[in-house]
Amino acid sequence: MSSETLEIQLIAAVVAVACALPGVFLVLRRMAMMSDAISHAILVGIAAAAIFVTEDLTSPLLIVAAAATGVLTVSLVELLNQTRLIREDAAIGITFPALFSVGVILIARYAGDVHLDTDAVLLGELAFAPFNRFEVLEYDLGPRALWVMGVILCVNVVFIAFFYKELKLVTFDANLAATLGFSPALVHYGMMTLVSITAVGAFDAVGSILVVALMIAPPVTAYLLTNRLSRMIGLSGLIGVASAVAGYWFAHHQDASIAGSMGLMTGVFFALALLFAPNRGIVAIARRRASQRWEFAQTMLTIHLFSHEGLPEAEREAHVNHLSSHLHWEPDFAQQVVRNAERRGFIRNRSGRLNLTEQGREMAQLALVK
Repeated sequence: MSSETLEIQLIAAVVAVACALPGVFLVLRRMAMMSDAISHAILVGIAAAAIFVTEDLTSPLLIVAAAATGVLTVSLVELLNQTRLIREDAAIGITFPALFSVGVILIARYAGDVHLDTDAVLLGELAFAPFNRFEVLEYDLGPRALWVMGVILCVNVVFIAFFYKELKLVTFDANLAATLGFSPALVHYGMMTLVSITAVGAFDAVGSILVVALMIAPPVTAYLLTNRLSRMIGLSGLIGVASAVAGYWFAHHQDASIAGSMGLMTGVFFALALLFAPNRGIVAIARRRASQRWEFAQTMLTIHLFSHEGLPEAEREAHVNHLSSHLHWEPDFAQQVVRNAERRGFIRNRSGRLNLTEQGREMAQLALVK
């Protein structure tokens, strides 16, 4: 494995974890669209700073300008939402296309001869990231993108660790947080600033589309796998790294876009979790519903037998052949319910005559009380 290959995967992994950490709180607060808005709107800050302030595309002023644009985007969305004339999703849909369009116009008009073009903005190019080196006193310290995202990752980890309780409280119950003396608005804008800085750092290497994919897909996938916030944060980072590495090798074998392949892998992992998550997956839900159907049928059977127990019609009502007409069950379904109930010890089947066991009688009485 060449050093460039290793560096590309390392950069992508660090970007994935850095994006996934704040993305967890965006997902839990149902603000996934905000990441899309910020990752696109910061373009106008980058373009304006690069064109009118500094011509150096590696200048830290670009990060400052882009982060400020991200906060501006959040503020504009909040202002529009507070008017109560339009919904939050509509406010986002109005704000970020307008800012993003201004950025595209600035690039097309003033920066047509530099590599900051719309293709780089949307898709990025991780293959070139290792060639942009970070040198100090003529010592090569590695890819610049790795250092930038490494610092941002550390900032994210420190911020989330330091304000974990506040973030958890504001995320799940903002009213309680305000009652206890916390400022939900301050925590909100702090997190949005963090999202903006993360999006800016990842912007040059992976493009805005992959920023959104890595910020939302891994947390959503982790959300399907666990109910604990701390575990969700850890799983988000792991899923992001797995998506980045798997996407790189898929692109390598298929000679495809690296960023596009990584975005595809985030969708693949999400689809797998959507299907096979232990509690929230489609397969688990289907099995649970099927199990509930059989449980309900067995309960109805015990109630039916209990309600006719000791009555003159009990002989007829308790016969297995009578269940189809009385309970409106298909014969095959009725036979299966009887077998399941007998296996679990709720009834005894004597040549088609069904009798409740003590366990089945208790089940029927409990169901009737409920």
